[in-house]
Amino acid sequence: MKRGSSPLATANAPHYVWGQACDGWRLHDTDGLSVIEERMPGGTAEIRHYHHRSEQVFYVLAGTLSLECDGATHTLSAGASLSVAAGSPHQAMNVGEDAVRFLVISAPSTRNDRHPS
Repeated sequence: MKRGSSPLATANAPHYVWGQACDGWRLHDTDGLSVIEERMPGGTAEIRHYHHRSEQVFYVLAGTLSLECDGATHTLSAGASLSVAAGSPHQAMNVGEDAVRFLVISAPSTRNDRHPS
């Protein structure tokens, strides 16, 4: 799809399922920049990992996200963000009961740049 040709939202963006029944929607997907909206149900977590090249920003849209980064756990509520530097081990977790929705903005894209830690 040509960028800018039509608006993208969770209703029409490319969708994938990851981890323990979590959802992702690719709102922008180029080699240099990735913007993904993610939804994590309560009690789910991703595998702790790091990226060699990619910097990331996690921005919470709704709910509460726990984000462990370099051994420190941060609690992010709607409207809060946290930047994760390339090379920093991190793990997103939803320790609550309600789903959390957030954006993950990565530059460059994390495709082929995800390594377990």
